[in-house]
Amino acid sequence: MIEPYYDQDGITIYNADCREVLPHIDGGSVNLICTDPPYFKVKNEWWDRQWDKPDEFLNWIGDLCEAWQRVLAFNGSLYVFASPQMAWGVEGEVRQWFNVINRIAWLKETHTGLHMKTCKEALRSYFPNTELIIFAEQHGADGNAMNGAGYTAKCDELRGFVFEPLRAYLARERDAAGYTTRKVAEQYQKKTGSRTVTGMAWHWFERVQWALPTLDNYEWLRALFNSSGGDYLRREYEDLRRPFTATKERPYTDVWEYETVKAYKGKHPCEKPKQMMDHIVLTSSREGDTVLDCFGGSMRLAESCKEYDRKFVGIEVNEEYCEAAANRLAQGVLF
Repeated sequence: MIEPYYDQDGITIYNADCREVLPHIDGGSVNLICTDPPYFKVKNEWWDRQWDKPDEFLNWIGDLCEAWQRVLAFNGSLYVFASPQMAWGVEGEVRQWFNVINRIAWLKETHTGLHMKTCKEALRSYFPNTELIIFAEQHGADGNAMNGAGYTAKCDELRGFVFEPLRAYLARERDAAGYTTRKVAEQYQKKTGSRTVTGMAWHWFERVQWALPTLDNYEWLRALFNSSGGDYLRREYEDLRRPFTATKERPYTDVWEYETVKAYKGKHPCEKPKQMMDHIVLTSSREGDTVLDCFGGSMRLAESCKEYDRKFVGIEVNEEYCEAAANRLAQGVLF
């Protein structure tokens, strides 16, 4: 195992290729992956031009997705940045391993920037002023696929002390309300207006192939049974679900507006604004969670994690950026 370049106060940085570090990270130990891989021949840097053809680049992304799928918790979140030119291919690779939730468009400068200076009359296509972010989760993270990657194993692990109390609670409430599973399935059919979804209801009560209901279905069941108990289980239930805390103060649509990072000495060519990193950390993780960035660059994400009490694992192949980030973190200097 490669020794960390920096390891203090829950912040760990590796100066290495992420493919050398990922195999040594425990499976299911990461709650949030937010990372900005090379874009493929967009930047005039060796790391963005190490592939001759797009297929080679996308195969590399696919290998990373396989590794991310292993280390990401069953209720974790994945954010992957991609260029407008290659986002379609990156998303395709992500979809092979994860359930893609959104393709977020990051709208960069609206009143400044290169698009204001370009010769409009010379354009032959629309000027690119967005960057794409693929937002995804593990299959089955919110009850949408019982046998998704990691979900069944996590069910087995947690059934005894969390899932089983939830299952038993719902089964007791069903019985007390005078329902059978078949009657619940019939009511669920009326609720959804579909004749093809009733089978899912069976998995909410039985020990064999048990499945976690979505929040909407969990609350629907409690209302159906006129249940007023189980508040402590509701808290446990929330902890099992993928964190997602939307507020009116932070972007809650799939279009984000953040100014790019202005030039300064030592700036990484793909550096992302810290406000955006704050937003992702606060929306898709809880205090004490572990956040992973395989292409750390200037490590702004590390600073967001330090500020908001998350653990951080960052990997960066360029030692200069690791050194600069380590010095700032050691001195407690945030951007």
